[in-house]
Amino acid sequence: MTILTASNIGISFGGIKAVDDVSFSVDAGRILSIIGPNGAGKTTLFNVVSGLYVADRGHVELMGEDVTGCAPEALAALGLSRTFQNLQIFQRMTAAENVMVGRHLRERCHLLSDLFRLPSVTRQNRATREAALALLDEVGLRRRADQLAGSLPYGACKRIEIARALAAEPRVLLLDEPAAGCNSVETEEIDHLVRRVANKGIAVVLVEHDMKLVMKVSDRVLVLERGRPLTEGTPREVRDNPAVLEAYLGKHGARGAARA
Repeated sequence: MTILTASNIGISFGGIKAVDDVSFSVDAGRILSIIGPNGAGKTTLFNVVSGLYVADRGHVELMGEDVTGCAPEALAALGLSRTFQNLQIFQRMTAAENVMVGRHLRERCHLLSDLFRLPSVTRQNRATREAALALLDEVGLRRRADQLAGSLPYGACKRIEIARALAAEPRVLLLDEPAAGCNSVETEEIDHLVRRVANKGIAVVLVEHDMKLVMKVSDRVLVLERGRPLTEGTPREVRDNPAVLEAYLGKHGARGAARA
């Protein structure tokens, strides 16, 4: 089942076409990676799909429903979650509290109940914490649930951010460079986590510069060049495409892809 479809997306800034006629789709339980050099339009495309930018052209469908131009909060309620290239967590909150924030769309809020701290609020808070702990267990951070996020290693914070995105119970998860800044061990943890997410039936769209990670986890790979699609195919097809190897992966990236 196709969960997310972007068709002929285009957006310009000051006359510069940042994204030009890009299309892709991703099915439940599948991983699509979007690659290309800096400035290729990857994050801009993410920002359009997740509602942060309004495209000049094209449209986006989520589970068959046209959601073009919908606000990020509306898309989140419909089942689209994302992470960001730059770490976006609350440093002075615990790991568990960070993940609990992501559950707000699944909670029932009532001003008077919260004001008077009725038993229903206590029960809901308890359920939210239990859900957060389960997600932290899933990303390998259950024992650090009550530590301040700011005191944790960078790679752990990246996994907290993914857990928070999963707390909204999405149907599709957009991951913008989840392994950026991570060492080899942390990258391996992200690798396993992304696969586990897809195995739960969640569609995953991944932007990532680590070619070894991309080639290991992806079902399909879309390559962008200056905002336009260059090619799309299986990891092997993309890896063996001379234009991709020469123009985007370079010698270092090609070696990393070949070892995947």
